[in-house]
Amino acid sequence: MRAFFERVRARKGPQVAATATARKLACLFWCLLTREQDYAYARPSMTRSKIRSLELAAGAPPRKGVRGIAGNKNAQTRQAERDLARRAEAAYRRTIADWKAAGPVKAGAGATPGRASQRPSKGKAARQATSP
Repeated sequence: MRAFFERVRARKGPQVAATATARKLACLFWCLLTREQDYAYARPSMTRSKIRSLELAAGAPPRKGVRGIAGNKNAQTRQAERDLARRAEAAYRRTIADWKAAGPVKAGAGATPGRASQRPSKGKAARQATSP
């Protein structure tokens, strides 16, 4: 999402980029919920930590002194999650590069040469084009 935000921000500005990223996230969440799937690039320790904070907010008893409940934050786990994030970012950048290399998809009558009229079909402009 960060790469998407940065790309849009460079072209359209930060406000448009924030809105576009929010829409992209909303669409992603909708697809995941309706298809009942897990997010492919989820960070396990962050997920455990968020679930534990929700349990505590719902009234679960605190387990002070017990290690590893929220995320087991050792150096190996943090490094594995950083590697996962780097791989996800690289995969996204490859997808975007492939998408840009393929070029725009042209479909419909407007993209078919010789099929679409070059003149306006409605309104004042159409009346002006047909008058002598």
